[in-house]
Amino acid sequence: MMTQHTLRADFLVAGGGMAGLCAALAAARNGATVVLVQDRSVLGGNASSEVKMHIVGADVHGGRPGRRESGIIEELKLEDAARNAHRSYSQWDLLLYEKVKAEPNITLLLDADLYAAETMVDGAGRPVIRSARVVRHLMEEEWHISATFFADCTGDGRLGAEAGADFHIGRESRDDYGESLAQPVADRQTLGSSILFTGRKYDTPQPFRAPDWVRKFGAADFKHRPIHSYEYGYWWFEWGGQLDSIKDNEAIRHELLRIALGVWDYVKNSGEHPDAACWALDWVGSVPAKRESRRFLGPHVLTQADVQGGTVFADQVAYGGWAIDLHPPSGVDVPDEPPFTPFHVASLYSIPLRCYHSRNVANLFFAGRNISATHVAFASTRVMATCALGGQAIGTAAALWRHATDRDISNLSTPTAVAELQDALLRGDAFLLDRAGRDATDLAPTAEVSATSAAPGGEPGKVTDGVTRDLRADFGSWSSDIGHAWESAALPATLRFEFASPVSVGEVHLTFDSGFSRELVLTPSDYVSGKTIRGPQPETVQHYRLRCDDEVVVDESGNYLRKRIHRIDSKPSVRVVELEVLRTHGLPVARVFEVRIYP
Repeated sequence: MMTQHTLRADFLVAGGGMAGLCAALAAARNGATVVLVQDRSVLGGNASSEVKMHIVGADVHGGRPGRRESGIIEELKLEDAARNAHRSYSQWDLLLYEKVKAEPNITLLLDADLYAAETMVDGAGRPVIRSARVVRHLMEEEWHISATFFADCTGDGRLGAEAGADFHIGRESRDDYGESLAQPVADRQTLGSSILFTGRKYDTPQPFRAPDWVRKFGAADFKHRPIHSYEYGYWWFEWGGQLDSIKDNEAIRHELLRIALGVWDYVKNSGEHPDAACWALDWVGSVPAKRESRRFLGPHVLTQADVQGGTVFADQVAYGGWAIDLHPPSGVDVPDEPPFTPFHVASLYSIPLRCYHSRNVANLFFAGRNISATHVAFASTRVMATCALGGQAIGTAAALWRHATDRDISNLSTPTAVAELQDALLRGDAFLLDRAGRDATDLAPTAEVSATSAAPGGEPGKVTDGVTRDLRADFGSWSSDIGHAWESAALPATLRFEFASPVSVGEVHLTFDSGFSRELVLTPSDYVSGKTIRGPQPETVQHYRLRCDDEVVVDESGNYLRKRIHRIDSKPSVRVVELEVLRTHGLPVARVFEVRIYP
């Protein structure tokens, strides 16, 4: 007998992968009440311990320095690097859980399946979602959840499909959107799924006896799929794009297990890899890492031209930079084809808000791999760091517009409202192309800014120009570096903000350098991890003090984050605010991108 519950919130987020997680956190931190519904026992989706796929994005595995995503996804990565040097995915799961549970505005429902949506028709004849139905079989309970806005971050698009949102499955034809990389004729095929494994090396040989139901492979199957290491394998265990990745998921999972174990059988028993003798399987995934299923249709559909042309939209809320990464749908069934064909993009491209909400369901946002994009454009936007940016964008939008009487996102997205959303995203440490932050309530730009020292090109006044990163990732907006000599006397160093008349200081925002010149990722891959620093990033300020008229109001000695917000409850009226940097995590100079001061 199901126990019945009702719940009301400003924002319901279906799906607890990186997009849904960031959407929920962004909305809650901006004042909205949120219900986050996740059908698994852990958060993180493909990045969780259930799948163990590493999070990649616009910096292309560190190959394009400076383009790493900031905002909430950077916060999570920095926390993980500092607290999880041993690369435990269970520790990562717990970090994500901790972040959500720490937000009083979020109600988290794990092991919860959203199975229905109830809609009404508004005055313009558009469907509006009123509520969703969620069941938790483990607890024999059913939830009837109403909200102002809804977000489908499920990947497969279950909420939107139940609400009647327009979507597409498969590959468009070249003529549909004028895309040279598209298929000559449209079809229903998608990118396939993968199951990953991890291996462990022992001191003695470890035999492997394959079950009789696994696939058999020979050397010819790997001419485009080289096996270089054994601790983490292999993303090209791909199959199932020729089937329905939703309805046929059980069959796809079984075949992927046959493939994964069959490849390991080849590694251990073919004689081609004698250096694998002491290696044994440590973990094999049971949840397919799915790449593609439904893609919703918004007021704008992102295309190959948008991605390759580096388009900067007026209503941009996120960006991408991963290659257009196309895979053969049948994966390992076509060994004569490369497992992927990347078409690298020359520059970053923006993604407009119009790709993150439905064209026909008034109050439905979406983020993740199901956004409004063609198959070709999606091949770039689908990576998880890009998905996380979209999640932060829609969560922020839902919070800003939660009191509007009109629930139609298309009507709410006026140029003025979008500009306010963009400024809120920049205040939350997101990055937008060619768009500096503008905030009339920020007092810092009205102060005279000076410093005890500054590097050429790193003048102290730049901390108030609204630009929070340098895409070359080679210096911060302000540095105490004296002529780039990195003299031992460079620290302590102080930034000073002097106001013409006393101001009330209630909140100070600090943005530090966190090493965007490198990749930062949790991964089982020893090679990829070797390019990262598993710990606090050496550029980041560790110990600093905030002073208001010579009174220390903040003394932080253990920082490892890029973005810090300090609320000063006493709200003193002062003429001078100072940031004193005493120590970093390794670099002998202080690098600060931005300081904001609010009353």
